[in-house]
Amino acid sequence: MGKSILTVDDSASIRQMVSFTLKAAGYSVTEASDGVQGLDKAKTGHYDLILTDQNMPNMDGLTLIRQLRTLPAYRSVPILVLTTEAGDTMKMQGKAAGATGWLVKPFDPQKLIDVVKRVIG
Repeated sequence: MGKSILTVDDSASIRQMVSFTLKAAGYSVTEASDGVQGLDKAKTGHYDLILTDQNMPNMDGLTLIRQLRTLPAYRSVPILVLTTEAGDTMKMQGKAAGATGWLVKPFDPQKLIDVVKRVIG
């Protein structure tokens, strides 16, 4: 199996689209419905990439990124934010929190695959 990706989004339809797109490209995908569940899954598994939404209940994406960056296993793992937030201020906050990159919804499946390949191969 290919590289392992954790996708965190409160929208089931977005999670399904992301999973379908990435699995079709040969990646192994695990889904989480919010930042709390994403953090739990990250602590119990190992992922080559984490893809997270920003606006979610329980724990937002930036908080999730900050929490992940405190864990030795995720200090250098790429984290991409996939969100409807397109403002420069939010992107700068993402970069400050430790995000590797920023993608805006709705996403183009081929662009998502291209970015993932560039980040983790």
